[in-house]
Amino acid sequence: MDMKAWLQRIAAEPVKKAFPVLSFPAVSLLGCTVAELIADPERIAEGMAQVAARCDTAAAVSMMDLSVEAEAFGSRVHISDDEVPTVVGAIADTPEAAEALSVPAVGAGRTGRYVEAIRLAAERITDRPVFAGVIGPFSLAGRLMDVTEIMVNCYDEPEMVHTVLRKATDFLIDYIRAYRAVGAHGVMMAEPLTGLLSPALAEEFSEPYVREIVEAVQDDEFLLIYHNCGNNTVRMLPSILRLGAAAYHFGNAVSMEEVLAGVPEDTLVMGNLDPAALFRNGTPEDVRRATEALLAACGTRRNFVPSSGCDIPPASHWENIDAFFRAVAAFYA
Repeated sequence: MDMKAWLQRIAAEPVKKAFPVLSFPAVSLLGCTVAELIADPERIAEGMAQVAARCDTAAAVSMMDLSVEAEAFGSRVHISDDEVPTVVGAIADTPEAAEALSVPAVGAGRTGRYVEAIRLAAERITDRPVFAGVIGPFSLAGRLMDVTEIMVNCYDEPEMVHTVLRKATDFLIDYIRAYRAVGAHGVMMAEPLTGLLSPALAEEFSEPYVREIVEAVQDDEFLLIYHNCGNNTVRMLPSILRLGAAAYHFGNAVSMEEVLAGVPEDTLVMGNLDPAALFRNGTPEDVRRATEALLAACGTRRNFVPSSGCDIPPASHWENIDAFFRAVAAFYA
């Protein structure tokens, strides 16, 4: 698939299809738990296919599971029946541990399972692109070092942080290439921890590594969409735009109007309805009103695509998800 042409068509068409990060709610369609879903490539692929059959999305997106890459490095992961998996503890908490950290081969932990799931999904979903989900290098380093400690170490042990970032980046390039090899049309890279940094720290500890990944994997046939749901993203837009990603996805911690004001008209931007407050804990009426308000403010911009602000939680109500798609369709009609 010519993904560059696909991207241009999205920008050119006045009627936009929504592009939410929608995969974990497939558990209710499949009648399984989160633990059962992530254990089986067949289930993951079938869940993506059922979501694609139900929802008129611009593309199919796999799960934004931000534990899987850290687990491949050796981190312990907590897996439950109804929540997204989380990393427990740190494995690179000293300079010596950071130096000793080995870069895993793709296939370690659950990474092979997720690559196989995308292969199966790409065979079943043929009417739109299929995107895999990956974590960003700074957010991965934060899970390996501890989210709080990496913030301190950016000041106290910067070389240690760069050591872990180098290894995270090397692994992510290989991991993304494995997704491409099995038929993915791109990846959505989640770099939420960078959104908590100051712009200056983001320029040092995230930008060069993400840009290296983009340059290594992206071309006309394979795209990288960059996701950042931090509250500092408006301030760090110049750094974010230097990444060279195909498109940018933002969370609900910021105003989408402010984001669009700082982004060139030829750069595609996606976001940013609150996944927890609306899709998980709201009502269909809440979702309808919020979607209409977002589209009233941003829907006429040719470079805007409506989306969730982040991964929609597993226990979200399909009545709310359906209300979102109805509101998007009504606006563009």
